[in-house]
Amino acid sequence: MMVTLAGAMSSAELGLSLAEMIRNDKIHAISCTGANLEEDVFNLVAHEDYVRIPNWRELTPDQEMELLSKHLNRVTDTCIPEEQAIRRIEGHILKKWEAATKAGEAYFPHQYFYQILLDGSLEKSYQIDPKNSWLLAAAQKNLPMVVPGWEDSTLGNIFAGHLMRETINKNCLRIGPEYMVELAKWYMKTENQQGIGFFQIGGGIAGDFPICVVPMLEQDMERSTPKWSYFCQISDSTTSYGSYSGAVPNEKITWGKLDKSSKRFIIESDASIVAPLVFAYILGW
Repeated sequence: MMVTLAGAMSSAELGLSLAEMIRNDKIHAISCTGANLEEDVFNLVAHEDYVRIPNWRELTPDQEMELLSKHLNRVTDTCIPEEQAIRRIEGHILKKWEAATKAGEAYFPHQYFYQILLDGSLEKSYQIDPKNSWLLAAAQKNLPMVVPGWEDSTLGNIFAGHLMRETINKNCLRIGPEYMVELAKWYMKTENQQGIGFFQIGGGIAGDFPICVVPMLEQDMERSTPKWSYFCQISDSTTSYGSYSGAVPNEKITWGKLDKSSKRFIIESDASIVAPLVFAYILGW
């Protein structure tokens, strides 16, 4: 099963259940946004410094500006502290970017995170039980992963800043189409087992990018390729031209992503509530 993570599921602490799913081999690949990639690690090293805003729906623009002045970046009711979270991780990952630049090596964004998680350098900064970090669990499994549009993330912006300062070289990073190639290799290696399911949490590029690997292989590579065996999406988006990836599963049949026999489901609700319930059911909690 491939799981795709959109929204701010890491800051919603999905790692409490997702990490256990990974350790129990219930998940075999992940596609996630750059935000979800980094925010799981931010939570790992700065959880006690987060600021909760219970009345976040009632904040005035002036109150939002006050949070900015304190370097608190709000995600719904949770404020991520810049210094304790973002800058702390920047310091560690910058060393990896610089080392790769010097050595003439290149890695994917998630591989740099795997490196800083596995080398032990963050352990003294842990503020939650590390078993609740889904990215740490993924790193320990060396789980296949794609992170489309990573440059849209905070650390993606920071990477661009270092490129402009010429402290690193762009060639140390693998992104975009190279992720699709690696995903295609994984799909071809895995497809003849029991079929590959697709579990999409939220909308957007995290799901839109990886689901296209099937028609890419079939139409562009002219290779007979089995479709995704099932598709399930948790989303409260309504179907329209302007909604956020609210297309119903049947529409994916016309694009060669699903077969008419592929099982198809939509759970119309908030993923931060539903995904942990689904995972708890699978794990027998």
